[in-house]
Amino acid sequence: MLRRPGSCFIASALCLALALPTQAADRFEAPGLTDRGGAPAASGDYGLPSLTHGGSQAISGEERRLGRAWLRQFRARAPQWQDAIAQDYVESLVARLLPHSGLARADTVVTLVESRLLNAFAVPGGVVGVNAGLFAFAEREAELASVVAHELGHLAQRHYARGRERAEQVQIPTMAAMLAGMLIAAGGGGDAGIAAAMGTQAAFIQDQLAYSRRFEQEADRVGLQAMAGAGYDPEAMVAMFRAMQRMVSLQGGNPPEFLLTHPMTESRISDTEARARQTPVASPRGEALEYALVRARALLAIHDRDPEQAATRLAQDQAPAGARRYLGALLDARAGRTDRALNALDALTRAHPDLAMLPATAAQVAFAAGRTDDAIARSRAQLRLMPDYVPTRRLLGEALLQRDPDAAYRILRELAERRPEDPQVFTLLAEAAGRSDREAWGHLARAEQLQLTGHIDRAIRQLEVAKEVAERQGDPAATSAITQRREAFLDYRETLETFR
Repeated sequence: MLRRPGSCFIASALCLALALPTQAADRFEAPGLTDRGGAPAASGDYGLPSLTHGGSQAISGEERRLGRAWLRQFRARAPQWQDAIAQDYVESLVARLLPHSGLARADTVVTLVESRLLNAFAVPGGVVGVNAGLFAFAEREAELASVVAHELGHLAQRHYARGRERAEQVQIPTMAAMLAGMLIAAGGGGDAGIAAAMGTQAAFIQDQLAYSRRFEQEADRVGLQAMAGAGYDPEAMVAMFRAMQRMVSLQGGNPPEFLLTHPMTESRISDTEARARQTPVASPRGEALEYALVRARALLAIHDRDPEQAATRLAQDQAPAGARRYLGALLDARAGRTDRALNALDALTRAHPDLAMLPATAAQVAFAAGRTDDAIARSRAQLRLMPDYVPTRRLLGEALLQRDPDAAYRILRELAERRPEDPQVFTLLAEAAGRSDREAWGHLARAEQLQLTGHIDRAIRQLEVAKEVAERQGDPAATSAITQRREAFLDYRETLETFR
């Protein structure tokens, strides 16, 4: 994948978030850390989030509102890594770490970024972003977990609210200007976006530097506790920091994207190393093949134009044999050798029957090769054993669009209720509604997809079309749902103006 101009400013999300206004709230105190400073309505409302009210007890309503609004703008500009299997893996990892980070009740949303650069970020409101490039850099699952746990530490320690206390008078306009520059850069605006972001950063970054270093240390400590609680070796965080330092030295002082907003010093590494040694792991997790499989998918996404490089990288890193066979099957599928790919994936499934992504990948391969009935049969067989595996349920809904649109609609409608922040689900739901003679509901689903990806004005116009269709067809349930959503969308638009 080619490097996009200004992609390093995706990492600015962490610094930008320091400017977001939040309501006062307690923050998680990790051991040894001293503080220095619903169900969907019958009308068909899909259980979608409000950007103006609510939120969990752990994340304030204002944080949630602004975080969700920021995410919509980010989706509109930044390249998304649309991989349902990788998405499910990262969501599971976040869920594993959350109870040990002080954010057990947080309503988090994971977004994956199609970038080869090493980066992860967290934004107020529980938004967690991970670049595909982080998988390439982290050879072990615990190393990836260390970065995600660190980001959760920023959320748990309320660093954004505390950052606002430091510069309340200047950070709101600064945040808006910086975010505008970052979004321009993420969308390919190049030097213009970079200049806009850097120009506003310079006005206050010196005053924030020492404060940010303290924040980094606090996030490290919370992250160590979260890792240990989830069964990951805390020493992996130290290993990641050392590896980042080596990368900087090899690149002549050009730091990886993550370090642009996470200052790294020898004293910080030493402090983390000392604490890691004193942090016991109650129930250590072994090295999981699952991570190596997702890493193979990430490497393939990164080396999309030369996929053999992904295989070379796995071999160089001495990845497990199962991961290398898995990547080989993906390469066979790309080359049109479908039977060979499916045979390899079926063999891996028999060897590792508990890994849901293996049969799910086989179903994906069959569907991509045009073997729709095989994909449906494989998906149904897996869901009988693993009914809650989202990637397979989504694939079944997509495959059924070609055989039984009404069944596809029911599956995708249920999935949309469970995943109200997933634009891809609403894209499929809109198609299923259209094919099953639910025209008004199809327009509504399309409107939801548009608002989730930052196109709020188009979403409102789509709702107007939906309402006209519902009234013409005499569908009072659809008319009521559309009217309610229009009111919510107008509130969304007001919030989104913060970032324009």
